[in-house]
Amino acid sequence: DIDECATSPCKDHQYCLNTDGSFSCKACDASCVGCTGEGSDKCKTCAPGYMKEDEKCTDIDECNLPEKVCMKENQDCVNTSGSYKCVCSEGFQDKDGTCVQT
Repeated sequence: DIDECATSPCKDHQYCLNTDGSFSCKACDASCVGCTGEGSDKCKTCAPGYMKEDEKCTDIDECNLPEKVCMKENQDCVNTSGSYKCVCSEGFQDKDGTCVQT
């Protein structure tokens, strides 16, 4: 078997998996920018919205940062994988970018 992975035939956001007589390119974990294998512990660097923690790229909870990310009145922060979104608090709805009482 020739190790085709030695020549790095895959794209930047993929890793190479050598198989008997061939190879395949597999997608890196969403938390990675470049990787050497499967999972968030094989990242070359962490993607935006992720940080290295215990040798793994883990999601940054922007909603728990000391600096508030959702600045509008009656708005709540919802953490998402690699990011966050601002939504109107319960009992309020978005009307032209402002959260008004329903």
